[in-house]
Amino acid sequence: MMTHHNIICQLQAYGTEEKRQKLMYFFKTGKSQYGEGDQFLGVTVPEIRKVAKVNKDVSMEVLEQLLYSKWHEVRLCALLILVLQFEKADEAHRQTLVEFYLAHTSQINNWDLVDLSAYYILGTYLLDKSRERLYQLAKSPLLWDNRIAIVSTYAFIRKGDLDDTYALSTQLMHHPHDLMHKAVGWMLREAGKKDGERLYKYIDKYRKEMPRTMLRYAIEKFPADIRQRLMRRD
Repeated sequence: MMTHHNIICQLQAYGTEEKRQKLMYFFKTGKSQYGEGDQFLGVTVPEIRKVAKVNKDVSMEVLEQLLYSKWHEVRLCALLILVLQFEKADEAHRQTLVEFYLAHTSQINNWDLVDLSAYYILGTYLLDKSRERLYQLAKSPLLWDNRIAIVSTYAFIRKGDLDDTYALSTQLMHHPHDLMHKAVGWMLREAGKKDGERLYKYIDKYRKEMPRTMLRYAIEKFPADIRQRLMRRD
């Protein structure tokens, strides 16, 4: 039986000091930065995916142990395994996996952990269900809960269902953290690929109060002259 110790050893075999230093810088682990205190083995996402695929059938007990690891890559491996299990699960087991995911959002504690799991698991599960839990997550004091809420809507966007993306964007518009400005802007940009006119009208309405980073991300695919006009505060 594969244990969480075995999986950590597999990941450690890929780690290098050079990659570890780069990852610590990239994920802002310095004092007072959003990733302060996070620890890295020095393993890339493709390498983590290899380990996840080999161990895709581990128990939820092992997944929980991995999620509570101090190592960033170990937590990501657990989430990638969870995605693989979700893809193959029936509806009843999908509900169990989603409940597990929501019970451990405190450990989904960096933007890549959110972005590589939220819409694949929670967003996909909610395609034909109430989205109320996303609005609850958006009100959470945890930054990563807020990011899970908006990024999960990417699953809806891919199906042409844009209402929750816009509603959550409005709810989160004045969020204090730059990482949320980027996430909301990203989802708005994706929504614009499905309906450019709707995005334009939304941006035109809120452009004077929208954080600049959010605005830049949202209008990235617009023609240059329209971007220039929308960026003006007048």
